[in-house]
Amino acid sequence: MFGYPCVNIAIAEPSTYHEASSVPEWQLAMSEEMAALDRTGTWDLVPLPPHGTPITSKWVFKIKTQQTQGRDYDETFAPVAHMTTVRTLVAVAASSSWSISQMDVKNAFLHGNLREEVYMHPPPGVDAPQDMHVTFAVLYMAPLAWFERFVSVIRAAGFSPSDHYPALFIHTSQHGSTLLLLYVDDMLITGDDVEHISHVKKQLSEQFQIWALLVISWVLRSAEGYYLSQSKYIQDLIDRSGLTDTRIAATPMDLHLQFRPIDGSPLEDPSRYRHIVGSLVYLTVTRPDIAHAVHILSQFVSAPTSVHYGHLLRVLRYLRGTSSQCLFYASDSSLQLHAYSDSTWASNPTDRRSVTGYCILLGSSPIAWKSEKQAVVSRSSTEAELRALATTTSEILILVSCDAPTPLLCDNTRAIQIANDPVKHELAKHIGVNAFFTRSHCQQNTIALQYVPSELQVADFFTKAQTHEQHRLHLLKLNASDPLLPP
Repeated sequence: MFGYPCVNIAIAEPSTYHEASSVPEWQLAMSEEMAALDRTGTWDLVPLPPHGTPITSKWVFKIKTQQTQGRDYDETFAPVAHMTTVRTLVAVAASSSWSISQMDVKNAFLHGNLREEVYMHPPPGVDAPQDMHVTFAVLYMAPLAWFERFVSVIRAAGFSPSDHYPALFIHTSQHGSTLLLLYVDDMLITGDDVEHISHVKKQLSEQFQIWALLVISWVLRSAEGYYLSQSKYIQDLIDRSGLTDTRIAATPMDLHLQFRPIDGSPLEDPSRYRHIVGSLVYLTVTRPDIAHAVHILSQFVSAPTSVHYGHLLRVLRYLRGTSSQCLFYASDSSLQLHAYSDSTWASNPTDRRSVTGYCILLGSSPIAWKSEKQAVVSRSSTEAELRALATTTSEILILVSCDAPTPLLCDNTRAIQIANDPVKHELAKHIGVNAFFTRSHCQQNTIALQYVPSELQVADFFTKAQTHEQHRLHLLKLNASDPLLPP
């Protein structure tokens, strides 16, 4: 069980119930938590059945601060929570000139209805007869139970789940559209039916206890569109990292750098390296410019060395000089999907595997990107490109289904020829399913392969280090800019 004070207070987090019970603020937090359990009907005091086995319980005390722009964004939308869907929602809202607001459900997991009965020893502070136990709902099954409860409520309000975007619900009527995106206990809501949005907020407030109705701090709105910013998070990360110098770097990575596990001496305490890399992984949800560098550095978290740590600090120095950089989602952007796919060939010096890079844009708004090592070694650059095309095609299929084919841009003419050629299949026999997978979707008009010159290949950004000029040009292509700098 968890007690959450609702304000910022300069007190320690107690480790036991006895410690907490002597502090008025923690007493209040425990009382509020107990009241929430009673209010939602989460538990009952009952005799233990003959074959019942009660689990133990304890209080866990954690200070939950008020949200601050950038710093607390990970408490709301984690990088694993289909961030592509979040960015797509922002892109659609920007293109349609819709406002976006956020709602947070208090004690969300207490609202679910478990199919199983679970028995628990009463926690300290609960007065109960010795032979009485608690039937309790907040267990591993609780997230699913909460989601099912939420879906039943939102369906009753006339929403339907999206076919392509997990946890996105849509309501349409003659008055307009409302889009609602759920992640755990947080919601984003947008649309052009303002009256319906107000009605939905009221309905949800009647069903659940809402923390607040907020304008999202990490999404900055202007007359021209939306900016996605994590500048405060970057500043906090640099402060936590212990970076003492004031130098900045023009790009995240040195050019032509070869990373090897054996370079440098092992770090005495690798935990700092791991913590920083973990923070950078989260930061890539709005900073595609560091995606490839983070992909490389993540490969050494098990045994980082002094050399790896030095390159990690370079990424931080780059972020220091670009902390106010944002992703811009323009109000005049179209909603035409198009994608870029690229790969290196045998670029990893240790295992000679290639790197796949892709990015997908909705009009001018970037909504998905990735830098990843391919699973097997490719015997040619064409083979590596075909693997990358198959990966990118798979991502496109997840995102949307429409009548018009999605343009997929590649700078390898041989790969395009093989994927488009329905006759000379023997050319791709050794490559296997990747070529045939991409070819089948070309034939079904799901995608349309197009050639793009290498200097205009945006996905190159996600496969290798760039010169300063290349880096700057790709940033412009991805609509990444600093709103604090003059145009």
